[in-house]
Amino acid sequence: MDVERSSRCNFVVNFLLEENYLLTAFELLHELLEEGRDAQAIRLKEFFSDPSHFPVDQISRYSSLGVADPQSLLEEKEAIEEKLTLRDYELRLAQEDVTKLKTELQMKSAFYLDKLSGIDASISVAVAFLWQLFSIINGLRRIPGRKYGDCPLKANERKDLNFAVKEYLLIGGYRLTAMTFCEEITDQNLDVWENSPASVPDALRHYYYQYLSSSSDAAEIQLASVNISLAFKMEKISLIRENESLQKANDRLKYEKELLMKNKNLAEGQINALTKSLATTHKDLKDKKNQIQDVKHAWEQQRKELNDRRDEIASLKKHVDISGSVQDPVSNSVDFAQPQTFENYKEEIKSLQKEIERLNAEERNIPNKGDSSRAENESTYTEEKVVEMDENKTLITHPMEPAGPVDSNVLSAPVQTFDNSTHNPEEKLAEPVMNLSNSNDVFPSGGTLSQQNEKPPSEYIGLHSKPENPSSGPAPENMGLGTIQILADALPKIVPYVLINHREELIPLIMCAIERHPDNATRDSLTHTLFNLIKRPDEQQRRIIMDACVSLAKNFGEVRTETEILPQCWEQINHMYEERRLLVAQSCGELAEFVRSEICDSLILSIIQQLIEDPATVVREAAAHNLALLLPHFPHMDKYFKVEELMFQLACDPSGVVVETTLKELLPAIINWGNKLDHILRVLISHILASAERCPPLSGVEGSVESHLRALGEEDRWNLDVLLRILADLIPYVHQKAIETCPFSSVSESNGTIFSISVLGLYAGGHVEWPAFEWMHADCFSGLIQLACMLPQKEDSLRNRTTNFLLAVSEHFGESYSKHVMVPIFMVAVGDAADLTFFPPYIHSRIEGLKPRTDVAQRLAILGILPLLLAGVLGCPGKHEQLADYLRKLLVEGAAKENQSTTHNNDIVNAVRFLCTFEEHHSLIFDILWEMVVSSNIELKISAANILKAIVTYVSTKVASAHVLPALITLGSDQSVNVKNASIDALGAVAQHFKNDMIVDKIRVQMDAFLEDGSHETTMAVVRSLVAAVPNTTERFRDYILEFHVEINS
Repeated sequence: MDVERSSRCNFVVNFLLEENYLLTAFELLHELLEEGRDAQAIRLKEFFSDPSHFPVDQISRYSSLGVADPQSLLEEKEAIEEKLTLRDYELRLAQEDVTKLKTELQMKSAFYLDKLSGIDASISVAVAFLWQLFSIINGLRRIPGRKYGDCPLKANERKDLNFAVKEYLLIGGYRLTAMTFCEEITDQNLDVWENSPASVPDALRHYYYQYLSSSSDAAEIQLASVNISLAFKMEKISLIRENESLQKANDRLKYEKELLMKNKNLAEGQINALTKSLATTHKDLKDKKNQIQDVKHAWEQQRKELNDRRDEIASLKKHVDISGSVQDPVSNSVDFAQPQTFENYKEEIKSLQKEIERLNAEERNIPNKGDSSRAENESTYTEEKVVEMDENKTLITHPMEPAGPVDSNVLSAPVQTFDNSTHNPEEKLAEPVMNLSNSNDVFPSGGTLSQQNEKPPSEYIGLHSKPENPSSGPAPENMGLGTIQILADALPKIVPYVLINHREELIPLIMCAIERHPDNATRDSLTHTLFNLIKRPDEQQRRIIMDACVSLAKNFGEVRTETEILPQCWEQINHMYEERRLLVAQSCGELAEFVRSEICDSLILSIIQQLIEDPATVVREAAAHNLALLLPHFPHMDKYFKVEELMFQLACDPSGVVVETTLKELLPAIINWGNKLDHILRVLISHILASAERCPPLSGVEGSVESHLRALGEEDRWNLDVLLRILADLIPYVHQKAIETCPFSSVSESNGTIFSISVLGLYAGGHVEWPAFEWMHADCFSGLIQLACMLPQKEDSLRNRTTNFLLAVSEHFGESYSKHVMVPIFMVAVGDAADLTFFPPYIHSRIEGLKPRTDVAQRLAILGILPLLLAGVLGCPGKHEQLADYLRKLLVEGAAKENQSTTHNNDIVNAVRFLCTFEEHHSLIFDILWEMVVSSNIELKISAANILKAIVTYVSTKVASAHVLPALITLGSDQSVNVKNASIDALGAVAQHFKNDMIVDKIRVQMDAFLEDGSHETTMAVVRSLVAAVPNTTERFRDYILEFHVEINS
């Protein structure tokens, strides 16, 4: 096999060199050498190393040509790497898809694997055919007795040989050589073998005859060509058949795969639909059960009332019997028709009793009929009560006529009461019963009835005969629906003609119509009227409208609230008036408890999200407030990260009102709802650092201090301030969580002693993890230190906010934490040595990493971290002595050192200036400054004068008069010119800031003393300080300066 392979390679090498395909031959040489096939590359080596073929001068000329630009090559390399990364990603996706399909296809394609085993043999036969073809054609050219030039290749022979060489290179794995070969042959498309004699099954026959015509020694070649032709023909036919069968199998598998995917999607859709249908069915079943319970309870109440009415009828019958027994004293005054009337009454009573029994029988069957017959039963029950009332009144009214003198009002009252009760029988039922009982008391004590009663008994009978048949008049329910319909039709016409300030008085009528009207379209129209009742409602009017909506939602239930009230909110969300959008924001929070929880975290949350982008400040504030109300109604935590993002968006709002609402209401609500304090803290620190890093540097000079400091814009400064406020508001939560997760059981329960030295010692052992406690000093402080190193000197407001945060941490976590945790971290951060005893060993490296390593880092630490150390860490209560010692070391001992640069001294002065912004440290600072003033060291005196000049704007008039001026006057009397000039500059700063006459007079006297000195340098220093003080000083001192200026000029 190796001999055959070498022979083929030699054929190709000879062909390439003879046809002068030098580029392809050179590429093949390299690929043969890479494969380690040096034996086949010998001729190529000799050819390309032959000076006769490639002269040295020509090669040197080619090597002197310009090469590619390294920058362009680098860019091309980066572009190719990006494309490669993209292709790798696409390859991974493709591989994942292939892995998914492989399992499914493996079972179905196992049947066809056996058929693929013969492909390799077929390919080998095809390759053998090509090389036999190549050998025959080459043999034709190398007939004995002929030279190469005597038998040049024909065009079609060269094309066939080119194609055979290209196939050999591809099959042999020489792809670069094959590409070079295709590029070098410009007159032929090697991707498609043209229809030539060599491309048909009997191609060998053509070359066979030509070979026989040129040589008599080709009998063996003839036989071999015939065998090869037959073998190739058979293998080609078998390959075509196998290819077709495999293609069909592949298509069938693809079709089955698509069918399976469609069935899967269809099954998933059916499952989702069935799940939703099941949930709806369960909910409807629950509602039906509740309705059944309500119906049963209502009918129990009605049955109880029916029993009461039966008792009343029995008592009335008894009263009728008693009235019949007492008729003898007045029988002479009653006509003959009266006994017949009593008989009629008795018959009516019997008929009414039968009617009551029938109604009782119907009542037993009513609870089984469901909700559809409930209204009809209520109407029947109302009619029954009306009939009973009519019966009772008739029985009592008639015997009153022949009796003694009774006031006519007693007779008329029951009649009037009945007339009213026919319209609302349930409400007026008690009144007739009371009137009847009163009238019963009249009869025994009344003696003889009044003879002046003008109405005969027939009139009373006629008066009450109307209501005896309740079906003859309109049913109360129908009358109620008619009233609601009239109200619904009239309200839209009435509302525009009511004064705006009085329209809220129509809200009860609108609510009644919305709640009771049966038509959906009418209810929607009335709900729209309710929301648009007032064009621009004020706060009180919005409160009234919203209370009405809440009341409707309570009575409606979830479904009607979602379909009738919430759509009105959505219509108003883009209204031109902010008052209406405010109404939408209020509804999102207050209606949340009356809708399904799935609606709260989807539709209502999307409304809130849109309102957060509203241009009106009051709308954004309302959105923040109502988002806090909405959170407890979320069914799960899927929307937590979205809500947290909205919270940070509201926190960075340009309006202070929105920020206050977010910090006071939304932030605690998210912490209580989400219980993800650790995530909020991580995101907060990242937001703080990102807000500062987004700002451009003060200088573009790389490696300078200014390149690390950031130029903050107004928006960036505002955002950082708010984020630091959030960080301060989270301290109680961090403190509480650290206490709750404390791993040491021997800890005291008192919050004041929770982080004692013993606890810190246990924590320093490093045997247990305490991430809630560790976050503050491991992550938070390092983030604040990083921020401080990016703030320029003028950003005192942000530095002040950070200082207040550190003071709050000291207050919550205690003195031990401040002394043994906070102080070491910030000491290391400014470049000083610190004791890390109370830190676990695995944190030591992180804390040591805060130490500045370069001069630039050291100056950044002095500029940004030293003020925080002085005011926020050492400035907390209880560290007065430690702060004094550190300041004395910094100012007295530091200034006494030699080779201190002016820049370093100015940075120290700036840190002390920031400490003076806290009034409680003034006395300590002035004590140390006085030590520097009375010192014999000139550098200390100059430094004291510079500090006094810097802190002038942060002291009161009293402090300036008692401490600053005496110190500067003392320095002004020093013999050193530098000290005297430094005090002059400081006095000029005092003159600019204070306008007190006493202070100005002292400064003027001291300036005169400087001028009397006569030194030119001192005089110039006085001139500079006075000129700078002119715009801001008092009028008297300004006149003094002008006089001095005139004197100098003269």
